[in-house]
Amino acid sequence: MSRRSPSVQASQPPAADEAQILETDAEPPKTPSRGRRRAKRIALIGALVFVLLAGGGVVAVGLYLRSVDSSIERVDAFEDIPEAERPVKAEPEVKNFLILGSDTRDPEATAGSRTDTIILAHIPKSRASAQLISIPRDTWVFVPKSKNGNGGREAKINAAFAWGGIPLMVQTVERFTKVRIDNVIVVDFAGFKEIVDALGGVEITVESSFTSIHPPYLRFNAGKQVMNGEKALDYARQRKQFATGDFARIQHQQQVIKAIVNKASSGGILSSPAKLNSFLSATAGAVSVDRTMSLLDTAMDLRGVKGGALNFYTSPTTGTGRKGTESVVLADTAKVGPFYAALLADDIPTLQALAAKK
Repeated sequence: MSRRSPSVQASQPPAADEAQILETDAEPPKTPSRGRRRAKRIALIGALVFVLLAGGGVVAVGLYLRSVDSSIERVDAFEDIPEAERPVKAEPEVKNFLILGSDTRDPEATAGSRTDTIILAHIPKSRASAQLISIPRDTWVFVPKSKNGNGGREAKINAAFAWGGIPLMVQTVERFTKVRIDNVIVVDFAGFKEIVDALGGVEITVESSFTSIHPPYLRFNAGKQVMNGEKALDYARQRKQFATGDFARIQHQQQVIKAIVNKASSGGILSSPAKLNSFLSATAGAVSVDRTMSLLDTAMDLRGVKGGALNFYTSPTTGTGRKGTESVVLADTAKVGPFYAALLADDIPTLQALAAKK
């Protein structure tokens, strides 16, 4: 039986049962070895694209970003997506990023290729803020058919990645939201540890005390505290202790991303070449981007956005339910349309009002 919950919220996640890991017989997409990726990438993690935008230091690192641009691993994110099936941008000046995250070193990771984190990041034409919308990985949607013949039916949204890689995930998210994706960032969230340590730790407010289910079973006490990389990564992985299940993990990931941005933008990282180099080097091997994305152009577009201007939401849902033998997250069909229509129209006040509406 499904639990009811608020449609969207920026702070408290809707109720949900413990989310199940996707199981599929599909051939996982091929990915480069970790060693090869680490050797080639001097890059970003999580919302690093938002870190680089923080304040006036962007121009100072412009030349550095140009050199980094050519060394980042590139992926075919839009290959074989029929142009006629893609949404049209209502506002040409906005930017929409799809951030796909997996945790390859997660102690619970037993399945093959999957994406645990799906975030649609919207940069309005005002460039004064950023809206990051988490789409639960078990959201029940229609997945278009891939070129290999997989899909063409309803399934958990992260099945798209297993069946058709990044292009099918882009196509599925665009079909679900009616929002056109401009660029794609693929993140290994296990890299949180290195990035947080490079920043000297981040400040997180823990809502209620709990103990990690993973060795060495770290204790998280309620209240504001500074976490090192190991603790922040473990915090972002927790879900089984909470009645809200995977929604709790979404909330924790959002907290860590925002804390990274806040620490990076307030710690003078962009004004210190040594700190910037250490920060980027610490995240090497964690990120891939699509072939059309320019780091310099993106940084210039986003230079006015700081941690306080990052607004986090969860895609409208009615909680969890059953589809056959699967436990899934049910999209709120009455609210999904207006919510993403506001995003498409770059109508941020309406988006925020819908997010606050119970």
